[in-house]
Amino acid sequence: MDQIITPSRHNSIFINAPEPDFLSRRVDGYYRERVQNTWDGGHIMRGRTPGKDALHLSSNDYLSLSRHPEILRAGAECLLEEGNGLLMSGIFLHGDNPLLDLERRMAHFMEAEGGILCQSGFAANTGLLQSIASENTPVYVDMMAHMSLWEGIRSAGARAVAFHHNDVEHLERQVLKHGPGVILVDSVYSTNGSVCPLRDVVALGTRHGCVLVVDESHSLGTHGLHGEGMVAHLGLTGQVHFRTASLAKAFAGRAGFIACSARFSEYIKYESNPSIFSSTLLPHEVAVLGTTLDVIRSESWRRRRLCANAEYLRRRLDALGYNLNGSQTQIIALESGSERQTIVLRDALEARGIFGSVFCAPATAKNRALIRLSVNSALTEAELDRIAGACRDIREEVDMANWASTRRKSARAAVPLHGAAAA
Repeated sequence: MDQIITPSRHNSIFINAPEPDFLSRRVDGYYRERVQNTWDGGHIMRGRTPGKDALHLSSNDYLSLSRHPEILRAGAECLLEEGNGLLMSGIFLHGDNPLLDLERRMAHFMEAEGGILCQSGFAANTGLLQSIASENTPVYVDMMAHMSLWEGIRSAGARAVAFHHNDVEHLERQVLKHGPGVILVDSVYSTNGSVCPLRDVVALGTRHGCVLVVDESHSLGTHGLHGEGMVAHLGLTGQVHFRTASLAKAFAGRAGFIACSARFSEYIKYESNPSIFSSTLLPHEVAVLGTTLDVIRSESWRRRRLCANAEYLRRRLDALGYNLNGSQTQIIALESGSERQTIVLRDALEARGIFGSVFCAPATAKNRALIRLSVNSALTEAELDRIAGACRDIREEVDMANWASTRRKSARAAVPLHGAAAA
């Protein structure tokens, strides 16, 4: 291992407060069970240092906007002119204000009546759930939904009722058992890039009188004619009550958004703890996001290029035998299984200059750790070929044939189609 992690008890020039036993046991457990026993003294998140020719597939900057000159100029000019503005909670803002104007623009972009800018996608989801659910509310949540949605359920004190990933029949059985409540799904799931069957989920929720919440963090900006997201693209805005999004993905910024009715946008600002007790966005962040919205709407070639790049790489990796677990988007997961095996995969890729994101518990189920490759619109065909070539070359080195995910793919391929004639 390149990185060796030492326990927290070490010589220091600083004097630390003595840890009570209950805290020491918890911290010691991390160093013992994960660092020493699972990661062999290293760290699953700390591999090689990327070289100048490294390909970074760990960023969520899908449209490659983080260095867009117009966006950078808007932020720099605003920062020089406005500084950091008035540092206060957004609930004090009213009248003619750039942040409130951006909320209206974002809402209209997503074909919604109203909307609320938040400090992050995490704050958007936790604040929303805290404002619409209670201890008497069953909240139906896809097992692969983002952790912020699960945290929102906990903060609301509501009942989490999980359903199998993208399994609408199981969701309906749960709703029939527990009654009307809130349904939580991601339009695109961040772990493996699979897509929610939104039409079926929305029809079910409408039929049973449920509130529908769709996290569009990984489809806002990337899906739809202008990037308006999957719900609007499918014509479902009149049936989905709330859409949330992190603007740290395709928008390449640092904020969150909730699209909703105008009535609710007023209500949540004074009910959501993250809204009330966090400072508002800074002026230059608002300026950057406003300009980014213009670029996303006007430069549609970025979405087309992203879609083509993702489809090309998915096709190549599938042909190499990798189980992509239903990815249909710019997120591609190589599910290696155990955390120790994922370190082997990480090291093999990084040795060839390919840097993805390690996903392990609690972001995944135990023994379903993976390397996530996030495709972006700036990748050239030569770079995509380099990624595919590296994945081809490391198959034996990482023992891909014996991964549980590979065996699942082989098992599916071995099942004959219904009605197929016997040879």
